Amino acid sequence: MNYPKLILKKGKEISLKRKHHWVFSGAVDQKEEDLKAGQLVSVVAHNGAFLGSGHFSPGSIMVRVLTFEEESIDLEFWKKRISAAFDLRKNLGLVNNSQTTVFRLIHGEGDLLPGLIVDYYQGTAVIQTHNIGMYAHLNDIAQAIISVLGESIQAVYDKSAETLPKTLGIESNKWLWGVPKTDLVQEYGATYRIDWEKGQKTGFFIDQRENRKLLADYSTGKKVLNTFCYSGGFSVLALLHGAAEVHSVDISPKAIELTEENIALNPKILGKHESKVADVVKYIREIGDDYDVIILDPPAFAKNIKARHNAVQAYKRLNLEALKKIKPGGILFTFSCSQVVDKSLFAHTLTAAAMESKREVKILHQLSQPADHPVNIYHPETEYLKGLVLSVQ
Repeated sequence: MNYPKLILKKGKEISLKRKHHWVFSGAVDQKEEDLKAGQLVSVVAHNGAFLGSGHFSPGSIMVRVLTFEEESIDLEFWKKRISAAFDLRKNLGLVNNSQTTVFRLIHGEGDLLPGLIVDYYQGTAVIQTHNIGMYAHLNDIAQAIISVLGESIQAVYDKSAETLPKTLGIESNKWLWGVPKTDLVQEYGATYRIDWEKGQKTGFFIDQRENRKLLADYSTGKKVLNTFCYSGGFSVLALLHGAAEVHSVDISPKAIELTEENIALNPKILGKHESKVADVVKYIREIGDDYDVIILDPPAFAKNIKARHNAVQAYKRLNLEALKKIKPGGILFTFSCSQVVDKSLFAHTLTAAAMESKREVKILHQLSQPADHPVNIYHPETEYLKGLVLSVQ
């Protein structure tokens, strides 16, 4: 291992000693002038002590650390990290599970691999790299997945074009290896079709799996409104568990097509289902007061700290409308995936909305991402999804 060195200012090594994966530009004292984006570098303390190795970037986050050990970033490194992640999913009961055949295999810093997401869909691994350094390792990552997963893997697909700047000149999404046997997956017995090429994220919102299961427990005999429905994950689980009626709303016609297709894939559904293409924020102002359950699962309203204030106001307005309209005794499932809006701020925002609604509101559940999206205890930024289940009188 002989990577160029990046030297920190005195005292700025503390976060790396605590195994936080990011080195910010303000902590850097010296670096080689000709470093290129994505290049592997070694980070050293002001006194010359080795701290870690990772990908260089000229931005605010100057290094994303892959390892705190003095080791080479080679094929064996990727096999070791991916094997550890796969073993964790085995321990979670997600491997060879006939009821649930979709899970997240690699969750960035949560699996000690910043900038890498890998999702598993019944034999197909879909890779997203979020920086040019990680993208440069794409072939090694694919080889490691094939080696580690063995008979569990039939195909590997790269969807990095969506998550990397277009200026890098990446042509298109592509199959790296194999041919998928199916684009259907199971989640707690529900069937969904996955669109790897054109779907959002890697094709499905895997992070809501356990929250969809919880919703099912509240759906029997109920009238349910699922907003920002995308491919209808919450709608399908609610109907399979006896919801009397479910309405699915999304601004995207493609999302509504996916929802309708997924409803049709589950013939055991008996309840009534209607879907509508509409702007949810405007739509929810006009709904009636007869919904027993409402789900608010919007996209991230804030992508960065500068947008946080406006995002908080948007969350408040959206939740206020739902709180005012929901049937007495109703249940509100409400979420935020905005990383810069933490659990405390989200809860305070909901409190403000509840006070303005003049309804009696109780918190029944505090929700997060599932265990296959692990939160790195040394890197709290890996916790992004937060939700509340509220009882409204």
